[in-house]
Amino acid sequence: MSTDEKANASIAKKDWKTELTDEEYYVCREAGTERPFTGVLLDEQRDGLYVCKCCEAPLFPSDTKFDAGCGWPSFYKQLDDGNVDYREDLSHGMRRVEIFCKQCGSHLGHVFPDGPAPTGQRYCVNSLSMTFKGEDDTQIKG
Repeated sequence: MSTDEKANASIAKKDWKTELTDEEYYVCREAGTERPFTGVLLDEQRDGLYVCKCCEAPLFPSDTKFDAGCGWPSFYKQLDDGNVDYREDLSHGMRRVEIFCKQCGSHLGHVFPDGPAPTGQRYCVNSLSMTFKGEDDTQIKG
């Protein structure tokens, strides 16, 4: 087991059920999906940073967010520090790429190859899996 895997296993042992609401737990720890067009971060327009709800690892800068019309916050690029990781998801009879927090293993959503330039990627992320930290010190939990 690598050092990263050991750190993630330690974090995974947290009692997430006491730290998250039932809905947050379902999305973040059980790879669930919030209903489209219901997330509080969907229409957030301010400058800032989107971080992992569970461990506050930086994930997406606000200047990469765009309106994909899909019902979830969408980004065309993650931060360069690489806190977003990928794995194949074959659930629900589909073949997709799941995205999750590299630091704590929290489910974020999925990435699709239909986004805008310059990357062509659409990171489709559950609001419930993120916290928005605005440049004006605003903090909004999804």
